Amino acid sequence: MVRWVALTFSNPWWLALLLVVAALVVGYLVLLWRRRRDAVTFTNLELLERIAPKRPGWYRHVPAAALILALAVLTVALAGPEAEARVPRNRATVVLVIDVSLSMQATDVEPSRLAAAQAAAKAFADQLTPGVNLGLVSFSGTAAVLVSPTADREPVKRAVDNLKLSESTATGEAIFAAMQSVETFSQAIAGASAEGPPPARIVLMSDGKQTVPSGPVPEEEPRGSFTAARAAKDAQIPVSTISFGTEYGVIEINPGQRTPVAVDDASLRRIAELSGGEFFTAATEEELRGVYDQLGEQIGYELRKVDVSRPWLGGGVLLLVLGVAAGTLLGRRFP
Repeated sequence: MVRWVALTFSNPWWLALLLVVAALVVGYLVLLWRRRRDAVTFTNLELLERIAPKRPGWYRHVPAAALILALAVLTVALAGPEAEARVPRNRATVVLVIDVSLSMQATDVEPSRLAAAQAAAKAFADQLTPGVNLGLVSFSGTAAVLVSPTADREPVKRAVDNLKLSESTATGEAIFAAMQSVETFSQAIAGASAEGPPPARIVLMSDGKQTVPSGPVPEEEPRGSFTAARAAKDAQIPVSTISFGTEYGVIEINPGQRTPVAVDDASLRRIAELSGGEFFTAATEEELRGVYDQLGEQIGYELRKVDVSRPWLGGGVLLLVLGVAAGTLLGRRFP
């Protein structure tokens, strides 16, 4: 999708030829004026009518107008017009990190937080640009790389369907595991490509506060989420976080024992800030899909300057053909 608003030119000096086109327009108008003046000064109007029959109407100017416009459009084409275009990425790496702690069984998001997250994650995998490599990490008390980054979406979707809940929330370990997955994949790609490692991003979806490790100063935990976020920043792998769920979620661990599991926006916002990523909130499956759609647009596409001279060239040639054809037809019909 090309954004013509940002039109620029790679060879702008060719636009100086538009002055020649403007001179041709002025010359044509002067020629018309002189012809009209000469006709008025011809005193024998009856003789004038016989030797110079009445010319057709406005359409007699079509050939000249088409040819002049053709020259103007072709001049723009020569100047190398460029515009911003939304171009699919074909080398980016994304690791989707999903919280599978017990709090994800809460039903404040129907049918449950986990089921809604699974559906949205699979939709994200389907709509992500085909050239982007997608991996999957799940985490509870530990983190596991379920799928290494790949352009094949089916392994990711199968792994999402098979997510199982477990105790605790080791957010920092999940970020470190995702970073290791990215780095391993990037090294393999860099070895086979002269372009170097591809850009990467981690998308972390969670509903609760880190519980492993659980030291008194979260910022200083060596394997904690904030330490991992700073490491991601250093590695140029931003972490976009999604706080999923509501403040009113509860789960029943033992019969009759209901435990509140409110979402923890503050921690996830801090992770995004430290890593250079973005923070999002979602309280329903629909909102979560909206967040994933937004992330898919940001991750899957980039704005680039692309050459858009072809439409100008085609338009100029079309106008040129139109001008020649109109001149031939009108010339034959009105000698």
